[in-house]
Amino acid sequence: MKLDSLTPVPGSTKNRKRVGRGPGSGLGRTSGRGEKGAQARSGFKRRPWFEGGQMALARRLPKRGFTNLFRKEFQIVNLESIEKLGLDTVDAQILADNGLVRSALKPIKILADGELKLKVTVTASAFSESAKEQIEQAGGAATVQ
Repeated sequence: MKLDSLTPVPGSTKNRKRVGRGPGSGLGRTSGRGEKGAQARSGFKRRPWFEGGQMALARRLPKRGFTNLFRKEFQIVNLESIEKLGLDTVDAQILADNGLVRSALKPIKILADGELKLKVTVTASAFSESAKEQIEQAGGAATVQ
């Protein structure tokens, strides 16, 4: 076997389309672009969101409701999770380190799901009334940051 005798597997290669090479080629004159319109012009780019001039999907769908741009989104932690930590002080960094919240920088709200028997000082952005009550009943403190 020699390098000059190697050929690709039949059907694996195709001749490239040579456009603008006369009428006999079948791709002369307009070179397969049709007559007029954006696609026939040079420099035309078909964007992924373009729908051929049809009304765009985002404009066809009904718009309803209201989105509050100033909404504060809290990360939620329940008292049972704090109980499982078994620490005497809990703050945003400790919650993030233990994987209870994704980020120590975003606001955290403590909710009263579960029982709390430990005396814990909890520092968070917000507390539900019942969570604050349970923490104080256990002898701890709920500090708003």
